[in-house]
Formats: sequence, structure tokens, C-alpha cells
Amino acid sequence: MRARWIVSMIVRVLLFAVIAIVLFGQAVLHLWNWLMPSLFGLHTITYWQALGLLALSWLLFGGWRGVHGSPRHREHWRRRMRQRWEHMTPEEREKFRQGFRGGCGQAQA
Repeated sequence: MRARWIVSMIVRVLLFAVIAIVLFGQAVLHLWNWLMPSLFGLHTITYWQALGLLALSWLLFGGWRGVHGSPRHREHWRRRMRQRWEHMTPEEREKFRQGFRGGCGQAQA
């Protein structure tokens, strides 16, 4: 009985994934073909090119957000930063604060 339930859930998840991919691909296709040619003079695309764009944008912009953007991951990061902060001397803390005030990644004078 349990095996039947697991198989049923796997089939449902796969069906949902296929439907989602088809719908998102259609959305990208129609939005691209509606906006891009008139706004930027670009060519229209096919459904498979739309799926390729969807995959590319997921890799470039979405990526593994489900793994790295999860509340559990953020809490782990906060805990780790809190531990680092607690082990810093007052001078190190002030240097850290100054780095943020000066802007991250900018050279300090």
C-alpha cells in the first residue's frame, strides 16, 4: 500500500513538472514574440528556443536558489556570522564596521 502511494506521488510530481515546463515555455515564447520584435527589433523565436532561454535564465539568474536561498541556509549563515562576531576583538569589530561604512569592495584610503 505504501509503495503504491509513493509511485502515485512520483507520477503526480513528474506530471506537475512537465505541465509547469510546458506552461513556462509557452509564457516565455509568447512574451518574447510579443515584446522583443517591437521593442528591440529582434527576431521571433520557436518554442524550443524559448525553453532554451528559460533554462539559460534559470542557470544565470535563478540557479540553485532553492538550496542557497532557503531559510535554513540563511539561518546557518547568520549563526556562522554571529559566532565570528563573538570571537572578534573590539578592534576587529570596528575595522569590520568601517569596511561596511566605506562600501563593500571599495579600496579604503
